[in-house]
Amino acid sequence: MEVQVFGIKNDADTRKALRFFKERRVKVHFVDLKQRAASPGELRRFAQKFGVAALVNTHAKRCAALGLGAAHLTDERWLATLAEEPLILRLPLVRWQQRLTIGPEESEWRDWVS
Repeated sequence: MEVQVFGIKNDADTRKALRFFKERRVKVHFVDLKQRAASPGELRRFAQKFGVAALVNTHAKRCAALGLGAAHLTDERWLATLAEEPLILRLPLVRWQQRLTIGPEESEWRDWVS
């Protein structure tokens, strides 16, 4: 079993996800979004399941700095913006095979590893 975690090293929820899988000896492929942005195609996979609005952290400082808190953009425009500005994503994004989660979803992850 190998999970893919998209996040930022200094994000508390991302660290929780990494620790959760490490404690259970699950192999993790970590993608630091500050060093390598997620592709719009990868983000589209999460958006198809949860919707684009679920990906956006409207309470993030970077979202307010960009003036996107109350923005009404098309889904494609949001995906492009999220790919360029990973600090406005709701983190972590976790993928195992075809299963996806956004944010800290320990109950879902427990189902995966059991």
